[in-house]
Amino acid sequence: MSNTLDTMESYTRADLLRILRITARQLSSWERSGLVASSENYSFADLIQIKKIHELCGKRVRPAVIRQSLEAMQQQVSGMSNPLLEATAFSRGSRVAFRHQGQVVEPVSGQFVMDFASRDSSATDLSDARESRAADPMRMQSKDRMQSKDRMKELQADAQVSELFSRGIALEEEPDRQLEAIDAYQRVLEIEPDHAAAHINLGTVHYNRQEYAASEFHYRRAVEIDPRYALAYFDLGNVLDETGRVQEAIEAYRNALHLAPTYADAHYNLALACEKIAEPRRALAHWRSYVKLDATGPWSTHARHQIRKLLAADTLKLVYRRRG
Repeated sequence: MSNTLDTMESYTRADLLRILRITARQLSSWERSGLVASSENYSFADLIQIKKIHELCGKRVRPAVIRQSLEAMQQQVSGMSNPLLEATAFSRGSRVAFRHQGQVVEPVSGQFVMDFASRDSSATDLSDARESRAADPMRMQSKDRMQSKDRMKELQADAQVSELFSRGIALEEEPDRQLEAIDAYQRVLEIEPDHAAAHINLGTVHYNRQEYAASEFHYRRAVEIDPRYALAYFDLGNVLDETGRVQEAIEAYRNALHLAPTYADAHYNLALACEKIAEPRRALAHWRSYVKLDATGPWSTHARHQIRKLLAADTLKLVYRRRG
């Protein structure tokens, strides 16, 4: 990572919640689990790390697993103090893997993962490779050199992607530099077309500029790239709701909650959407889920008000009295 991370100003807790679009409850839960240090001020590097944590949690990786993976990675790689900044973290099912120096490792299990098999259709298993090396050492040495060059190119591409992605996040916060932010994310996608987080962020920039068609395109691409990305479904729901397609928005929010049942903001937005189509009982269920997940703050106050208002309706009074 270049000096870009070191020269950025500090951010308040409120800034962090707004920039990363996370709730105070989410941040507090990560603090309690030991993933994030409790603070009132954060550096730009902190924002990058917490954003990666948010992405991993959005892919159904439990905070405890993330913490164990970070600790295991520090133990396995001498001198590594911050795996989220010094390596590329991504989910493998419910686990975390890291790409570092041309290798992919799942640090908790200690398992190294073949990262180039899908790119080399002629790859053989280990025993065949040993036989080939013994039979033709010059050819294997040439192949090793080629693979080494490929690994170097990939590392350079990873570094460039991380730098451009970080730059895009920084530029997003400056109202007069939104086009530069769009350019940074588009350059990320030129290098790595399936970078789901870049599609998410690019979609958000377009959304804030009220460019809803472009926003929807990138949110849908993120869903296609990673169907387990709850945040992508949530953001897609927002743009669908904004453009009047409430039923489609409801489906997107439900997909987000299927992947992440404790996604408080998805419950909140789904409750609002259900009210729009006159489904008060479904709205009530999601308002109640929201206040269980976020018990304090203005949004919780509004949710409680909606619960009282819905229960005041004669039909819902009758239903809940019978249940009682």
